[in-house]
Amino acid sequence: MPSVRSAALGFFVGAGSRGETPPEAGLSHFLEHLLFRGTERYASAEIDQLFDSMGAELNAGTDKESTTVYARMLDQHLPRAFDVIADMVWRPAFRDVDPEREVVLEEIAMYEDDPQDTVFDVLGEAVFGGHPLGRPIIGRAPVIRDTPVETIAAFHAARYVPASVVIAAAGSVDHDQIVELAERTLGGAATDEAPGIEPAPADPAPMVRFQRKDTEQCHVCLGGVGLPRGDDRRFAARVLDAIFGGLSSSRLFQAVREQRGLAYSVYSFSGQYADTGQVGLYVGTRPDKIGEAMQVVGEELARLREQPATEEELVRARENVKARVVLALESTGARMNRLGASLLFGLPLLETDEVVARFEAVTLDDLRELTDELWAPERLSAAGIGPDAQAFRDAVSDVCPGAGVAA
Repeated sequence: MPSVRSAALGFFVGAGSRGETPPEAGLSHFLEHLLFRGTERYASAEIDQLFDSMGAELNAGTDKESTTVYARMLDQHLPRAFDVIADMVWRPAFRDVDPEREVVLEEIAMYEDDPQDTVFDVLGEAVFGGHPLGRPIIGRAPVIRDTPVETIAAFHAARYVPASVVIAAAGSVDHDQIVELAERTLGGAATDEAPGIEPAPADPAPMVRFQRKDTEQCHVCLGGVGLPRGDDRRFAARVLDAIFGGLSSSRLFQAVREQRGLAYSVYSFSGQYADTGQVGLYVGTRPDKIGEAMQVVGEELARLREQPATEEELVRARENVKARVVLALESTGARMNRLGASLLFGLPLLETDEVVARFEAVTLDDLRELTDELWAPERLSAAGIGPDAQAFRDAVSDVCPGAGVAA
C-alpha cells in the first residue's frame, strides 16, 4: 500500500478454545494475557513503554480456533515492533502469573454479569452440546485459578509452534524484510506439529437452553449449524444475512424494532469454523414482550423461507456487502487480518475484484437454497437469559419445534 506510512503486523496462531479439553477450558485466552507479562528480554512494563514510545497500538485476541497478537505502527518502527512481538509469542517468561489470574477472573466475572454477551455462549452450547465449540472462549474460573504455571508453559510449548503460526503484514512493508525478520526472530522455537482438533459433531440435536437471571430484559438467541469457513456458498450466506438481519433496512430490524418497538437491539449473525459454522439471531426484549417478539420473529423466518429476497433486496444487500469489503481493504489492519486468517486456515487469497465478482454472482436461487438449509425450523436451537424460564420456553416453542429442552 504505497500511499501509507504505517504498517500492520500480526502473528496468527492456530490455538483457540476449540483445541482445549474441559480441564484446559480458558487456557488459550489466559495464555494470550500472559504473553504481555514479559519475556526473558523484555519486562511487562518495558513492552508497554516501547510501544508507547513508538506511538504504536499493540493488542491481541482469542477466538474458537486461533489467537492473534497484532500491532500498528509507523513503518520505521516495524523491525523493533516485530522483534518484541516475536519474543512475546515464542518466548514468554511466565512471570507475574498470579496477578494476571486475578485480571482474567475479574474479566470472567464482568462477562458473566452481562447477559447480552453470555447468551451467545448459551446458544453455542444449545447448538453444539458438549463439543468444544459449545464452550465459552473466556473459559472457566476454576481452570484459571488452579492451573499451575508448568501446565500453562507446556500448553504454550505444544501449540505455539511454527507449523501453526502465520505472520502477516500490510501497509508500508517489504516482503523480503518481513521474511528476514521472521527467520531471525524464530530462534529456538519448537518445530513439532500442533495438536489436532476434535471434529465438529456431524448432526447435533437442537436444544432449548435457559439461564435464569433477574434482568430487566430477556435476552434471546435462535440459531443452528452454519457453513464451514471454506464453503463457496459463504458469499451468498453473507448476502442473506444482510437481507435478514444484518442491516438497518433488514427484515428483522424493521419488523421487530422499527414497526413495533419490541426491541432496541435485534440482528442476525453468522460465524465460520474449519468444518462447520453457526447462524443465529439476537433479540433483547422486555419479559412481558417476549411472546409478541418471538411471534414476529417466527413470521419473519416463515417469510424468509417463502421468499428469501425480492430483487430489490438482493441488489441492495449485494451492493452493501461489496462496499463493506472494499472499504475495509483500504485499512492496513483489515488487510493484515485477511492475509493472516486466509493463510492460517488454508483459504484462497482472492483479489478484491474476485471477491466483488463472487458477491455479484449471488442469485435468488442461491439464497433460497441456503435458507432451506440454514433456517429450517427443525434445525434451530434457542437460548435465553432472563427472569422467567417458562415464558421463554413458551415463546420459542413454535419457532424451534424440533428442539429438545435442556434440564
